[in-house]
Amino acid sequence: MKRSSIEGRRKLRALPVLLLVAMLGLISLNAAFAHAVAEGDKGYIKEITGIHLLPFTYLGAKHMVTGYDHILFLFGVIFFLYRLNDIAIYVSLFALGHSTTMLLGVYFNVGMNSYIIDAIIGLSVVYKALDNMGAYQRWFGFQPNTKAATLIFGLFHGLGLSTKILEYNISPDGLVPNLLAFNLGVELGQLTALAMILIAMGYWRRTAGFWRHAYAANVWMLTAGFVLVGYQLTGFFVS
Repeated sequence: MKRSSIEGRRKLRALPVLLLVAMLGLISLNAAFAHAVAEGDKGYIKEITGIHLLPFTYLGAKHMVTGYDHILFLFGVIFFLYRLNDIAIYVSLFALGHSTTMLLGVYFNVGMNSYIIDAIIGLSVVYKALDNMGAYQRWFGFQPNTKAATLIFGLFHGLGLSTKILEYNISPDGLVPNLLAFNLGVELGQLTALAMILIAMGYWRRTAGFWRHAYAANVWMLTAGFVLVGYQLTGFFVS
């Protein structure tokens, strides 16, 4: 009875690790489709006119929760952050960059080739995985400014989203309120995804296996980033 109780506790402690592995696996399999917009949502964005705050808030939240590139990057950013104020600073920097280029890009009709911008977003995942693995200190002997990198890559993530929105010719009628609602939804979705990651990470960090598997988790994230980059560059050259 005592032995089964110990085994049961071990299984419970292992559950957050299994959830994180499953999440990383799902992200890896779907990384190539990051920033995609569902066909139904695409048609809605094309046809809707006027101010529709709740629908655009929902669409923004849905995009972030299903935006595997965003989640991967956030996962990498908070991987070794333990203090809530540090997490808040980095997530706020990412949100600032993301919101700025998304809003201004759509409002001023500024976009990029979607393959190129998504490849850059894939590189942001690669960058963060290598950073977590201590690669830059080993290779170059210095640590890049992580806060500046988070803000800069946030700008690219937002530009990727604005590029997609521009492709669907969103109506100028109610544009600003709808964009603000969409951005609010993005931030709500980001907080939801972040909360789920932090809960799982909190349990994982308390297990003996965290430091044994931390490097492997970042190698997995690195691989997913390269998959995204390769997929987007292939699309660019084939198209």
